[in-house]
Amino acid sequence: MLAFVLRRVFQSAIVLLVVGLVAFSMFRFVGDPVDNMLGQERTQADIERLRADLGLDQPFPVQYYKFLRGAVQGNFGVSYRQGRPVATIIKERAPATLELAAVSGAFAILLGIGLGVFTAIRRRGIAANVIMTLSLIGVSLPTFLIGILLIYVFSVELDLLPSFGRGDTVMVGGWSTGFLTQSGLLALILPGITLGLYQMTLIMRLVRSEMLEVLRADYIRFARARGLRDRAINFRHAMKNTLVPVITVTGLQLGSIIAFAIITETVFQWPGVGLLFINAVQFVDIPVMAAYLMLISVMFVAINLVVDLLYFAIDPRLRVDGRTG
Repeated sequence: MLAFVLRRVFQSAIVLLVVGLVAFSMFRFVGDPVDNMLGQERTQADIERLRADLGLDQPFPVQYYKFLRGAVQGNFGVSYRQGRPVATIIKERAPATLELAAVSGAFAILLGIGLGVFTAIRRRGIAANVIMTLSLIGVSLPTFLIGILLIYVFSVELDLLPSFGRGDTVMVGGWSTGFLTQSGLLALILPGITLGLYQMTLIMRLVRSEMLEVLRADYIRFARARGLRDRAINFRHAMKNTLVPVITVTGLQLGSIIAFAIITETVFQWPGVGLLFINAVQFVDIPVMAAYLMLISVMFVAINLVVDLLYFAIDPRLRVDGRTG
């Protein structure tokens, strides 16, 4: 077990170094931030002085090394646009994105697994067929179009839910939350559904497929022959074995919820890190862009590591193979 964890941690560190190098290299081609920071009356001396102050006159390996050294310490530099530490800006925006991701993830997992099990058990029923047909909408339509449709129906036509913004928030410690206000909870509904709908339909269809395969297994037939009740067969035996391969996909989908929140936050003008990244791209704010991509990479790697460990703990065959190897 320890060797498995150490190997995964080492692989994760290599992945983060490579992702950081690729991201930092790409930013050299998105534009020159000096052009956005200085006015039309700038001189060549002003340009050279600002480039020296930002460290842009140094060789690329030196810039990348300083970025990694600061990132390890939680220091991502100063935003070119706002003139404030990037870590402080992300700390202010992170609660909005994390709360949106939490709502979307709960919506995707609970509804996805529940509907997946239901449509597998009642696969010949009318309700199951209707659910599977409607699930094609979540898989086929792009996220921004789903968001626009929800805004049109529930905000424009029915005037039930807000179409943009986060609503009222309150401070709990150092965390700004909308969970404790009515407008904050209402503001979470539309973007939460928009962000989690694709993941929900994907999890639902995967659970249904795995559940149907497990229900055709020999040990399920043996359990039925023993006279066990359908409830015990479906939830104690079939569902447990269904969730083993689903864990990996579900974990990656939770990571993609935060990564793909950019589109949802743009549509709903949600004040999170995704919208912050879009604004940073427009103004060539390299420290903010680099910090965002590094944090997303760390999140994906951490989730993947946790999923591997859960998979290792749940499936005894992996433990046997590991000891044999």
